[in-house]
Amino acid sequence: MDYASSDHGDTAPLAVKILIAGGFGVGKTTLVGAVSEVAPLRTEEYLTHASVGVDDLEGLSGKSTTTVALDFGRITINSELVLYLFGTPGQERFWFMWNDLVQGAMGAVVLVDTRRLDVSFASIDFFESRGIPFVVGVNCFHGVRDRTQEEIRRALDLDPQVPLVLCDARDRAAGRDVLLALIDHLMAARSRVTPHPVA
Repeated sequence: MDYASSDHGDTAPLAVKILIAGGFGVGKTTLVGAVSEVAPLRTEEYLTHASVGVDDLEGLSGKSTTTVALDFGRITINSELVLYLFGTPGQERFWFMWNDLVQGAMGAVVLVDTRRLDVSFASIDFFESRGIPFVVGVNCFHGVRDRTQEEIRRALDLDPQVPLVLCDARDRAAGRDVLLALIDHLMAARSRVTPHPVA
């Protein structure tokens, strides 16, 4: 698909709602901030002693904040398509918000950390159970790729049609590639269910 900008007069671009989901500490806020063309809305709060025993910080020694509602950003793909990004909170105690955030969403990115794949199982189950198309973005922290794509697919029990993209959530171009993979996936899914006219 060609994502180059084109001139279509004053036609308003199609607005598409996308969720950025995944477990606690996988990089959702970072991804939204990296790709958003506007200053992202964040609802982060500092982790306190009250969260000890509630939030699992294993493998997250440098994490000091957490999303308590949502992250919001926007990226224009071209003159015809604008994505509105809604980052979900990762902690289990905030999962009730996902049912509201998912309303109107066309698709999702499930961000995963290969060091803690188990924290993303619930996200994958959530979208599969609702029939919402998604792609998996593997956040390669510090460029570390300690598992092959096939190993990750098996561990997550992914359907073969679900795209899996390696990325660095801090990098704008890498984040954009994940979003473009989702757009391609949405278009492919739509073409499979749209009947072709009989000549």
